[in-house]
Amino acid sequence: MYKKPSLLTRIAVGKLVGLCFGLLGFLLLPHFMPDATLMFRSAILLWYISLGAIIGVFGVVTYHPELDLPLPWWLRSALVGGWMNFVLSLFVYELVAPMAEAMFGKDSVFNSPFWLVFEGAFIGLIIGYFATRFGGEGKEAVDS
Repeated sequence: MYKKPSLLTRIAVGKLVGLCFGLLGFLLLPHFMPDATLMFRSAILLWYISLGAIIGVFGVVTYHPELDLPLPWWLRSALVGGWMNFVLSLFVYELVAPMAEAMFGKDSVFNSPFWLVFEGAFIGLIIGYFATRFGGEGKEAVDS
């Protein structure tokens, strides 16, 4: 566990875990999409590093004042990861749609590029877990 919450540690851990997922995508993408360009693969790498940093920064928000609800790490991380990958799926829809159709078939329920949203929520959970475990959470992380 962490000794004292630290925003810098949260961001560093988030970026490190994001780097791991980004490298996985960078290295495995040619197996799923042989015509993936180096630019697209590099964008995926940088996307997940950025996602890790955003989840790390968002860890200081533990309460939603307007809704009067607590925001535990697992909810924050899944929401941020899912939202960011929703935005990603809007940007790369034309690139990912043929890949999903080739992988799962034309009539499959899994051939939508919007499955990236669930992938983002899952990866966000993993990033959020490690960022919270090693960097703490809450506004105390900003004060350190």
